[in-house]
Amino acid sequence: MTGRPGHLWIHGGRSRDRLTVLDGLGLPWWPIPVVDAHRRLRGPYTFGGALLHALVPAALERAPGVVADHDIEIRAAAPDLRDRVPARRDPLYVRLPDEERILVPAPRRTLRIANGIAEFVRDCGVKLPAIVAENVDEADETDRELLHTLSRRFDSARLTIVVCSSKAPQDWFSGQAIKADLSATEDPRDLADRYVAFDGTLDDPRAPAAYHALPPAERARLHDRRADALAATGERSHALGAIPYHREHGSDPSGAGVEALWDALDHCLGEGFLHAAADFGLRGLALAEPATGRWWNLLQGTATALAGLGRRDEARELYERARRASLDPEVHSAAAYGAAMLDARHPDPARRDLGRAQGWVNEAIAISTLLPDRAVRAFKLGFDLNGKALIEMRAGRVEAALTLVESAIKLAETDLPPERHLVHRMILRANRAQLLGVMGHPEEALADLDAAVAMDPDYPDYHLDRGNLLFQMGRTEAALADYDAAARLSPPLPEAHYNRAQLLLAEGDLPAARADLDRVIELDPGYLDAYINRAGLLAQLGLDGAARADVDAGLALAPRNPHLLCVLGQLETVAGRYARAREAFDGALAAAPGLVPAWAGRASLRYETADLEGAVADLTRALGLGEDAALYFNRAVALGDLGRRAAALADLRRAQELAPDDEDILTALREHPSG
Repeated sequence: MTGRPGHLWIHGGRSRDRLTVLDGLGLPWWPIPVVDAHRRLRGPYTFGGALLHALVPAALERAPGVVADHDIEIRAAAPDLRDRVPARRDPLYVRLPDEERILVPAPRRTLRIANGIAEFVRDCGVKLPAIVAENVDEADETDRELLHTLSRRFDSARLTIVVCSSKAPQDWFSGQAIKADLSATEDPRDLADRYVAFDGTLDDPRAPAAYHALPPAERARLHDRRADALAATGERSHALGAIPYHREHGSDPSGAGVEALWDALDHCLGEGFLHAAADFGLRGLALAEPATGRWWNLLQGTATALAGLGRRDEARELYERARRASLDPEVHSAAAYGAAMLDARHPDPARRDLGRAQGWVNEAIAISTLLPDRAVRAFKLGFDLNGKALIEMRAGRVEAALTLVESAIKLAETDLPPERHLVHRMILRANRAQLLGVMGHPEEALADLDAAVAMDPDYPDYHLDRGNLLFQMGRTEAALADYDAAARLSPPLPEAHYNRAQLLLAEGDLPAARADLDRVIELDPGYLDAYINRAGLLAQLGLDGAARADVDAGLALAPRNPHLLCVLGQLETVAGRYARAREAFDGALAAAPGLVPAWAGRASLRYETADLEGAVADLTRALGLGEDAALYFNRAVALGDLGRRAAALADLRRAQELAPDDEDILTALREHPSG
């Protein structure tokens, strides 16, 4: 094989078999260094960190501004580079003690990091012809996501991605798959020693048996020696992979092993590496003494990670284990709160059990109220009251939710030292802002969001929230400034571009809105709302083929989405495929009877097919959901064609009241026989 065959996935056999396949392909860039992505080596971003280590030193000379622009991604994925890549931002949480860092990044943070790394590779001024990642089936989820992102965002003519694994390609891969045959095994001598020296990643199938054949004390000695050697390097990333592995299998698993696993969990949870955090936590819980402080740290961190991954039943079982094992009131309060949030925060509203959540959070509050230390009580109780407010809000009791949040704010102001729990205070102000906005008090809500942003100007999420509020208040320039700030303060952030596109659509700046929606989908091809909005925008621009492609992509994600079916109905109407258009509009209305554009679109279809009475009926249904000048105008046209001139004139006059400067309406009124 010569030239560039596209991205490659070589699977099967052992590592050396896969590299033999690469040797035989005749690729112009081969041989190049191969990165072992096995998560047991350096944990999350084992591959990503090695990639950055290969690029950053040269990039610091050629494009230092690009390195600075991607400081968050580089420092997160390659902690050993932190001494060379300083943080440009000073977020609040890095200045606080561990117990006050209560914000856990969302699972989507790793997608932001992956996109940031991809753009760093693109812009850093260091050319790579190809990247080869080995043992990807054993890689952490962060590296798999990064490889997916790189293969999606780079054409193979610019950068060829080669994935090697023992297992077949994953569903996301769209390049060329090549099978490697298993070769004969090599010299079996020293397999056990080499198994430990390779941090348990040696892929000789005889190695585990040789390792387990050693006396337990000898295995522990080998692990201790390897852990000590890795620790002596001072490289932080070993503490996220190999060192915890060796410590948990060394001579002190319940001591040094548990501490190494806790340190790794704590780091990963703070960075949003939830798969790794859950793995470290479950391994630590298997070794820790139940009902001890470190056991509770592990359990709570693991449950938090599992909940973030959607593994709610496992998280719930951990909280139940805590209640059975512990007599500590703080543990019982926190476990009850955690169980309540599992029910209250379920992403599917139909599966939320707000009654059960209420019971759990009430138990948390009852216990926290009795805690003896005033500051501990104020924080724990305020935390629980804030959780109960979420339940009340989702139950539709907004005023009760506001009362609870204000009680939590008062507790923080009166019973906490002024310099303590600043993130907690910031969250409370932002939550009160959300409730005030829902209750129709935008100025008060804005004051709270201003306070939250002032407490941590480098936290992007509250810039997004404030931008949304400012947009609702009609302060578009200030809203755009907040969206821009959110994008600047974060690795590539699809939400900032999506929100800005919404604003630009409302302002009528279709080209700029389209550019932002293009950017959203570039960063996250699974962003359904971006397909919905871009499909509608493209249809509005007359780009029906592109709109249809977005409809198809969106329906692949959500097959019965009413908004996409509505756009599909519009496109089919324009194409003259009326039966298909009717099917699409009917599907949209069956799923969302309150969707005005679907009623209006079906009315247009019925008008096109000479069903004037049907058109009037659909427009009447649409107007029943909300007055709109265009709907009155269109109904006036249909009524006029039916000879119902008086009703048509009434609709035109109402349309003019709603849109007094609309030329089409004014012309129709002048031309109306009774105008």
